[in-house]
Amino acid sequence: MQPLIDHARLAPQRHGGATAPAPRAMFIACSDARLVPTELTGARPGELFELRTAGNVIPPHRIGRLTAEAATVEYAVNVLRVTDLILCGHTQCGAVQARTRSQAPRTAPTMWLWLLQTHHWRRLHTPDADPGHQHLLAQADKLRRYPAVTRSLRARRLRMHLWYYDVDTATVSAHQEDGVFAPL
Repeated sequence: MQPLIDHARLAPQRHGGATAPAPRAMFIACSDARLVPTELTGARPGELFELRTAGNVIPPHRIGRLTAEAATVEYAVNVLRVTDLILCGHTQCGAVQARTRSQAPRTAPTMWLWLLQTHHWRRLHTPDADPGHQHLLAQADKLRRYPAVTRSLRARRLRMHLWYYDVDTATVSAHQEDGVFAPL
């Protein structure tokens, strides 16, 4: 822990505070420590509004059901008025692997219940498709159903980007209109 504390103490010397008045992009990613949005994008403090969730799971939007994810997305889109929303999955995701095998981690029952919100991704799954890509597509489908996102996409005030990070090579591919993931 001490190296983290020492690094935090030096933060003012390294950064000097946020550089942008408001972030222009929202970056939604898995909580996995190997995926670091600011490192991946080169964003400086203040340029990205981040949402990290276990397994990059976006819960389905339901009126009257409050979630931190729904509140964070709504704030980014309606208040900060971000123009770009990046939803980023990654290889070697433990959550996707657990869900693919339908095996609940015995020591993390809450995590398993959280992963059950990903159920409809299996409908999109075909035998030769990458489960990580399918998971990402399913989360994007749920995100598009959030009212703030739906309205902003229709009004062309918001663009959604689906990225997929390869942990081994540090390369990023993006989902194309033809349904293929191609290198950025």
